[in-house]
Amino acid sequence: MPARRLTAASLLSLAALCTVATGCAQKSDSGSSNDAIKVEAGDSSCQVSRTEFPAGPVDLAIRNSGSRVTEVYVYAPGDRIITERENIGPGTKATITAQIKAGSYEVACKPGMKGDGIRQKITVTGKGAPAKNDPRLDSAVASYRTYAQEQADATIPVVQQFADAVKAGDMAKAKSLFAPSRVGWERTEPVAESFGDIDPKTDTREDGLEPGQKWTGWHKLEKSLWADGKVTDDDKKLADELVADLTDWQKRIGKADITATSMANGAKELLDEVATGKVTGEEDRYSHTDLSDFQANVDGAEQAYTLLKPVASEKDAQLTATLDREFAALQTLLAKYRKGDGYVSYDKVTQAERKSFSDAVNALAEPLSKLAAAVTR
Repeated sequence: MPARRLTAASLLSLAALCTVATGCAQKSDSGSSNDAIKVEAGDSSCQVSRTEFPAGPVDLAIRNSGSRVTEVYVYAPGDRIITERENIGPGTKATITAQIKAGSYEVACKPGMKGDGIRQKITVTGKGAPAKNDPRLDSAVASYRTYAQEQADATIPVVQQFADAVKAGDMAKAKSLFAPSRVGWERTEPVAESFGDIDPKTDTREDGLEPGQKWTGWHKLEKSLWADGKVTDDDKKLADELVADLTDWQKRIGKADITATSMANGAKELLDEVATGKVTGEEDRYSHTDLSDFQANVDGAEQAYTLLKPVASEKDAQLTATLDREFAALQTLLAKYRKGDGYVSYDKVTQAERKSFSDAVNALAEPLSKLAAAVTR
């Protein structure tokens, strides 16, 4: 589930966390280039310093001048996500490095991390200098697309089994398949989110619904299975819809706009997912299978990083050494909570243990936010 759909409680928790941890964009973030596009994100405004600039590598230097946690997106037509940065605390800064092609786009600032956001139209021209083509990055992108496709292909049969169990009223089997059915999605969620329309139908929590939006997808079925203790006829229809929506996702992978910078930014987004949903226990609040999603998010982020590492290590060996160390530390921590084929129920994880998870995620998220710049500069 995208971190942008948060409860009021988690937003307050996140704002507090931003003052003491490194998981959110920090005031000291000054990694942008001198010609960066400045984005001033306020509570009721979104000011962009330039609305026309050349195609190619682009730095967006964001400052949250508002009083609420915010996020900034670059949308292509149809609200297809080109790049994003979430969890930007009040008074803090963040830099997004992205490879943007010529075309018309919108920059959206979302105070409170909800809704369509305050938008500014921008035009990216074809006048920029041609980007240097590093064949290693081309190979990384091709390999990552293959990985994303493999994850989607492996997801569909498990989701079908989950849906069949729901429709048969087999509560125990449906519960056992809920977490496994989500693994491939959670590993590659930034690719799925980039399409704009699939995620809201499959992975929205009840508190994240927009006005008039029907609740569908995994979490509606999760509530029926664990909280309500029964499967309705409507749930059975929703199970078939989930299979159809995820099959749509599977078919679109080959057309997804994937670049080296979107891979790097996507890895950071997966850590944001962990910080704002899994560590808090809000994502899978009925089933308490959060650690399965947590592991999948970390695995997906590490896969993207591993593919980009040959280029990143050449340009910033210190950064990759840090990332190697922090990924290993987080994976070691997660391994302690393995139980059979799954993980300890998250409601059994103490607040002190959750703080350890949060610290480990924050220690990884900060250097991971620098990966995009390392592979494109």
